Amino acid sequence: MYTALYNHINKFVDLNAEEQEMLGALLKSSVYKKKAFLLEEGEVCRANYFVVKGCLRLYFIDIKGAEQTTQFAIENWWISDLTSFLFQKSSEFYIQAAEATEVIVLEHHQYDKMYQSLPKLEKYFRLIFQKLHQASQIRIKYLYSQTAEERYTNFNKLFPEFVQRVPQYMLASYLGFTPEFLSKIRAKK
Repeated sequence: MYTALYNHINKFVDLNAEEQEMLGALLKSSVYKKKAFLLEEGEVCRANYFVVKGCLRLYFIDIKGAEQTTQFAIENWWISDLTSFLFQKSSEFYIQAAEATEVIVLEHHQYDKMYQSLPKLEKYFRLIFQKLHQASQIRIKYLYSQTAEERYTNFNKLFPEFVQRVPQYMLASYLGFTPEFLSKIRAKK
């Protein structure tokens, strides 16, 4: 049932069958329809989500009322509002299914149990959070140091599957421009 997650974990740390069973007892699985919300602004984020199939996005509403996507998660990626999740405070973000999505859910109240019974997972999550932080830093750098066309071209090279899967308005907001501008860039290519 949780094979995709176990395979992902085993790329970073080795979990034997007994440890996988212990972890499995702490997990849940859920399915969300396209456009369903896993988290809305003002709620406390009570889970970290591992995408088995589908695509989720994290976004907020800016001062002009526009959606600003800050993160996507496809198969084998984690997503959460980490500030809300770690500190159990109200979220300023939304997590929404960009397509029908199946996830493995690790709830906040299970983390201490997990780390106590499976301490090697602290290393796993440390490595995952380091990768997430690195990706966020690079994205911020690109937003300030590249033209919109360069951002689109680089993103398309690195993640061609997103360009095909994600609605144009979501991709545009992630890359820091309007859907109309994205249409112009695509028309040039």
